[in-house]
Amino acid sequence: MNVKLEENVSLKDYNTYKIEAKCRYFAHVLNIDGLKEIIKYAKDLNVPYFVIGCGSNIVIDEYFSGIVIKLEDMRNIKIDGSLVTIEAGAKMGKLATSTVNHNLTGLEWAINIPGTVGGSIVGNAGAYNSEIRDNLVNIKVLTPDLEIKTLNKDDIKWDYRSTSLKGTRDIVIEATFKLAKGNKEESLELIKDRCDRRMATQPLDMPSAGSVFRNPLNDHAGRLIEQANLKGKRIGDAEVSLKHANFIVNTGNATSKDIKNLIKLVHDEVKSKFGVDLILEQEIIDWKN
Repeated sequence: MNVKLEENVSLKDYNTYKIEAKCRYFAHVLNIDGLKEIIKYAKDLNVPYFVIGCGSNIVIDEYFSGIVIKLEDMRNIKIDGSLVTIEAGAKMGKLATSTVNHNLTGLEWAINIPGTVGGSIVGNAGAYNSEIRDNLVNIKVLTPDLEIKTLNKDDIKWDYRSTSLKGTRDIVIEATFKLAKGNKEESLELIKDRCDRRMATQPLDMPSAGSVFRNPLNDHAGRLIEQANLKGKRIGDAEVSLKHANFIVNTGNATSKDIKNLIKLVHDEVKSKFGVDLILEQEIIDWKN
């Protein structure tokens, strides 16, 4: 059996905002054959499908009448010298720790990225002035016609927290990175420092989806939001974090609408007071049911 299909599944534990949402079907995909099977099944039923990673960096609607697909069992990793090949369902933290344990350097920044490899490539995830494209060699994608294609890094258009893969129906299934020889102990020290900084500055004890807005050139979105006196601002149970102003947290039972309305309020207030048009880093998923 290559896929496990369930009906009427809660998505609360599949999105980091912990929004109470549901989908008609939920597919746990075990391998590439399972992914092909479920997409063919969706096409035969004429229902939409959506691939979800760790549910970070997204704001989902309350109901999806199609199939939510999760590649959680596609997480195998192979390390051959300086080349690292990993399936798209693996978490970025696994990628970082596995490479460090093999004395490879270049992906320490990814230790706290709360997403999968596939989702991080599509969104060109990054931190500490590094991005996932920096060490990427190529990826494999499954096309809507169920063909597997290899794309070299230069075949993809890269932007800040975005790529040309967004808006396509191609599904990233695997990625290969080329890293440099490193020192495990030095890498672990770097990781510890970054974990400590993250713990001290981000509201990790509450559900959120990471940074809400991109940082403007030569400035920080959090500073602007704080200067606009928006820390602690609430709509329903959605709140601008008191710890880091560029985070929105779910204080209880925030809905998708609460979060989206608070995002709009923050954007409009900052633009009104400072003339800065903040660009959303999180992705609003408006499922077309």
